[in-house]
Amino acid sequence: MNQLSFFSADTVPPEIADLDGLLAGPGQIVATADRARVSVVVDAQWRADAIAEMIEDAGLVAELTRSDEGSPLVRTASVPELAVLAARWTRGAVKSVPSGWVPGPRALRAWALAAGRADNDGSRFVLGLDPHAPDTHPVLAQSLMRAGVAPTLFGTRGTGPGLRIVGHRRLLRLVENIGEPPPGAEAVAAWPRV
Repeated sequence: MNQLSFFSADTVPPEIADLDGLLAGPGQIVATADRARVSVVVDAQWRADAIAEMIEDAGLVAELTRSDEGSPLVRTASVPELAVLAARWTRGAVKSVPSGWVPGPRALRAWALAAGRADNDGSRFVLGLDPHAPDTHPVLAQSLMRAGVAPTLFGTRGTGPGLRIVGHRRLLRLVENIGEPPPGAEAVAAWPRV
């Protein structure tokens, strides 16, 4: 493996803003009065476990459960600490990317954990987007560009929209930011390779 960047997710201290990455993907936030809860349904238990660890590293309590369809679900409690996150990521009741948002290394890692997958034998990587928030897709593509990783937006009309990252330099930049994959063969297979 290449040497990780000084600014990778492995070297940046955890904070609540890391959960922005869950909202960039399929994560949801629900606000009530002065509190909010973040939740995300994922396709594998390794993802749920790694996201729960990130949530707890940020000083919150993570709950691991199952969605109505039986998929792994990770969520926080409804807490005041997440009210600012909810205010940044919603306009009315609609998910909206904060103006000028640039994902930091730990937010990128959270996004990759929630909805990232290696594609085409690892020569490409896809960061999944929320199919229920299509207005966020082009804005998230711009946000990723501002983070130094130029993606291609695809699948905007289907149920599997995403940002595809292709090319050695772009993948290397992404890997330098998100750090090493969680342990386990499934996680390693889903992680970008350079």
